[in-house]
Amino acid sequence: MYAESPALNASVLLLNRLYMAVRVVNAKRALTLLYRNLCEVVHVEEGQFLSYDFSDWVEVSQAKAAFEPERYEWIHTVRFQVAVPKVIRLLGYDRLPRVDVKLNRRNLFARDHSTCQYCGKRYPTSELSVDHVVPRSQGGRTSWENVVCACVRCNVRKGGRTPEQAHIHLISKPRRPRRSPVLTIKLSESKYASWKQFVDFAYWNVELK
Repeated sequence: MYAESPALNASVLLLNRLYMAVRVVNAKRALTLLYRNLCEVVHVEEGQFLSYDFSDWVEVSQAKAAFEPERYEWIHTVRFQVAVPKVIRLLGYDRLPRVDVKLNRRNLFARDHSTCQYCGKRYPTSELSVDHVVPRSQGGRTSWENVVCACVRCNVRKGGRTPEQAHIHLISKPRRPRRSPVLTIKLSESKYASWKQFVDFAYWNVELK
């Protein structure tokens, strides 16, 4: 249907039939669902929700391309170009979204803003490690409340000790986030502003996939 493009990895918010946020999918998945008539585009314009199926969205995309192309990422096909939608709604799925946030490196680094929780310096994620505040050798669990980002230097300095034993201090107490930290970062970007009302409605949580 469309050639491979970096825009196919753009983020799209997926809603269930009841307009509750379920997860974030990439544009390739979103357009596939739309093309198969399993979902519709939900477009927020001047405070109103407008719904479009695939063919209608292709037509709307032509107008967007002419008047506001900078607001969208674009998928180009042999016959037309289509704007990557910001929000789509499944037509036959009304289950509630999950209320927990997965503990993985991506979410952990986002929660801690890629900042070492001991020295307070920000690093590229490739230079960060996951540290157990209470080491596993001392009974510490792998949980949101016991893992933090740490730079290699601080992690080595701390070793298999607690911060108190190593005479270093946490800059903030690790907590379980109420919603996906990665999503929180995305919501700070203007191009994802239309997500906020749906995410607030979805118990403050969206699962990223």
